[in-house]
Amino acid sequence: MDGSDTPRAGANLVLLGPPGAGKGTQARMLEEQFGLVQLSTGDLLRAAVAAGTEAGRQAKAVMEAGDLVSDAIVIAILRDRLSEPDCAGGVILDGFPRTTVQAEALDGLLAEIGQGIRAAISLEVDDAAMVTRISGRYTCGGCGEGYHDSFKVPSRLGICDKCGGTEMKRRADDNAETVEQRLRAYHAQTAPLISYYESRGVLARVDAMAEIEAVARELNAIVAKAVA
Repeated sequence: MDGSDTPRAGANLVLLGPPGAGKGTQARMLEEQFGLVQLSTGDLLRAAVAAGTEAGRQAKAVMEAGDLVSDAIVIAILRDRLSEPDCAGGVILDGFPRTTVQAEALDGLLAEIGQGIRAAISLEVDDAAMVTRISGRYTCGGCGEGYHDSFKVPSRLGICDKCGGTEMKRRADDNAETVEQRLRAYHAQTAPLISYYESRGVLARVDAMAEIEAVARELNAIVAKAVA
């Protein structure tokens, strides 16, 4: 990380985008570039359960009962995580908040420690193109090399270019119907959230259908301004 990119304290960002929009990939690059810490709800829950914190024990009991972890428990886990030294410079929140109620709770938590959200970045996608992008994905069962029905096919049909393996795998939920359902659910949940952050003057929109490098450049420019 370049010294000029060192964030000031509490440079907190929210990364919004549907499954397949590239949030994880971009967040990892932003971590490296700006010294921020990526926090995803799933990772936070697993870590809290493993650590046996009070909030982690509560989450474990709820999950073992087959129920959804409440917003209050997630906020408690997030409060614990934000108090750790590596988060002092700021975090990238990936997958939380998902609703305006969660966003309001997050704002309240950050206000307690004198911080806020510097930027909420929406990775915008074309739904039809996303269905094609995700539903066409498959990987080599031997080495994990990724392929696509339209964009990246093996040189020899059914044979991995990298390891010569012949076992190709598709995720069960990487089909057009499931992807369409996930996109509809995302838009229904997130449309109010986008309005929430837009009304607070911190929303930025990025065309996530562009090449990964182009998306990264646009994100870097937004984040550099937000953390300066």
